[in-house]
Amino acid sequence: MFTRQPLDVVVVGAGVVGAACAYYAARSGLSVAVVDSGPVAGGTTGAGEGNLLVSDKVPGPELELALLSAALWRELAEVLPPAVEFEQKGGLVVASGPTSLATLTATAAGQRAAGVRVTAVAPDDLSALEPHLAPGLVGGFFYPQDAQVQPALAAAHLVRAARDAGASLHPGQEVTAVLTGPTGVVRGVRTRAGELLAPAVVNATGVRGAELAALAGVELPVLPRRGFVLVTEPLPPLIRHKVYAAEYVADVSSASAALQTSPVVEGTVAGPVLIGASRERVGFDRTLSLPVVSRLAAAAAALFPVLARAQVLRAYHGFRPYLPDHLPAIGPDRRVPGLFHACGHEGAGIGLAPATALLVTAAIRGEEPALDPGPFCPDRFDARPRPGPGG
Repeated sequence: MFTRQPLDVVVVGAGVVGAACAYYAARSGLSVAVVDSGPVAGGTTGAGEGNLLVSDKVPGPELELALLSAALWRELAEVLPPAVEFEQKGGLVVASGPTSLATLTATAAGQRAAGVRVTAVAPDDLSALEPHLAPGLVGGFFYPQDAQVQPALAAAHLVRAARDAGASLHPGQEVTAVLTGPTGVVRGVRTRAGELLAPAVVNATGVRGAELAALAGVELPVLPRRGFVLVTEPLPPLIRHKVYAAEYVADVSSASAALQTSPVVEGTVAGPVLIGASRERVGFDRTLSLPVVSRLAAAAAALFPVLARAQVLRAYHGFRPYLPDHLPAIGPDRRVPGLFHACGHEGAGIGLAPATALLVTAAIRGEEPALDPGPFCPDRFDARPRPGPGG
């Protein structure tokens, strides 16, 4: 059974976003409990590649969030153990033809104006960055701020650091109710093991964000978007950066429910090469799709011919938490005082976790946020008219 002593914050979800929320909240002096129906990193986080990217964000609120997070991840890399496998490896985006290069060039110009460090790479210079790239590419752009972590280990060590700061962890405990008082103000959550009482509840449940919101009586239109990742046998160092085709940026921002694939390839500290990326809205269908896996493998081998000889040891998939406007829900829900959201990041949750947590912690504490949280307002999808200043 849980203690009946009230807390300051209950974070629901022990993926990397929830772990970061617990870490920053506990470090700020708040008393925190983290509760999850499964283990730490048991959902989307454990099925991710660990990308910390600015290169795939177009100018706007998400890019601002990504730039803040990139700086915070560099700070975290100084205090978390080397086991999180943080690598400031940089990203290389390549174009196969003049049309994709023109699009990429325009995107890079906007990103540079927004504060991203990006350098054009001529066709003849691509091999200096990636010797095993296929010939015939017409150019690319290099993003030194792109990085990578091992996502499950990053979440685990953030939770450990939060616990060192006084937070408690309650895995294997499904939240069955969001508790509210007579006036509708949040007062905690209920699980089958008992109640955790707090005036602030953070919805960091990823693809289950709509379900947790429904327990509080509000709608948040989070949908799952399935993606596959292939893992090769351990290989000698072949791929130095995160490398992907220019079309990947369009796939990330697409609203289509249909299958989309574009080659995304990167090495890891341990040796295996990770290959993505696919996106499709098929609900929570966990069926292994051989056509998707085949398309990913073929695209990766076309980008890096050396991979045609590599063995794929396994394929796994996860569900990205998708919101219709491709922006996460971050901060207080004005419909339910005391309810805060930190979900809907789609495939960018690992990269955006620290900045998300910083915004949520500032909102809980009533402090000035590090950037404008308005575009991420969780109730922006609510069609009901809101009362004016007079009532």
